[in-house]
Amino acid sequence: MKDSLFSITSNRPLTAAVFEMRLSGDTSDITAAGQFVNIRLDGLYLRRPISVCSVDGSELTLVYKVVGKGTEKMSEMKPGQTLQVLTGLGNGYDLMTAGEKPLLLGGGVGVPPLYELAKRLGAENREVCVVLGFNTADEVFYEEEFRSLGCSVTVATADGSYGEKGFVTDCLPQDYTYVYTCGPEPMLRAVYGCIRTSGQFSFEERMGCGFGACMGCSCKTVTGYKRICRDGPVLRKEEILWAD
Repeated sequence: MKDSLFSITSNRPLTAAVFEMRLSGDTSDITAAGQFVNIRLDGLYLRRPISVCSVDGSELTLVYKVVGKGTEKMSEMKPGQTLQVLTGLGNGYDLMTAGEKPLLLGGGVGVPPLYELAKRLGAENREVCVVLGFNTADEVFYEEEFRSLGCSVTVATADGSYGEKGFVTDCLPQDYTYVYTCGPEPMLRAVYGCIRTSGQFSFEERMGCGFGACMGCSCKTVTGYKRICRDGPVLRKEEILWAD
């Protein structure tokens, strides 16, 4: 875990509410796909946790949705401005169990961390299948970026305005060896109930400190309570206990 100053090199909208920010700085503590960073913003007490979309040398790419004061402030920032970024947070995905045909399922802002995962799986010559879920055509992003990695990509929209009509669970391929997923809890529950293999689930939880001190993002597992920010955000299918 390292707290470093990053310089913004670009910050552009992908959709009406989703932005892609690229930064330059010390990324050495980012070691696994699925980790996140915690960003300090002037005038706001709590840092903002954002999933790592991609890391390439000193370049860090974050894709975030504007949902409150913090992310709204981020969306207004310009190249050349700097951010204090805490890196190396979270456990990330384990690639060892992927098998030859891993399936990646992402919903909304759960899509970005799967991009770095797809890059790393592709580098190991795995046959990566990706299913991206959104509400409408206007919300779709990163489809072509996944295709450029050589992934097989299916897009589902809940209203049928683009791609397949339905949810990611309606678009599962017949043949896959393992599942990686990230998205809102209702989606994760649905995925949990219908996949045929084991998998790893990345949870989107509201966080306070971001590194396990406040216990604000704890969730119950078969081995007791785990902190999503420190022991997660990735949990294996076999350890998840869903709240009633």
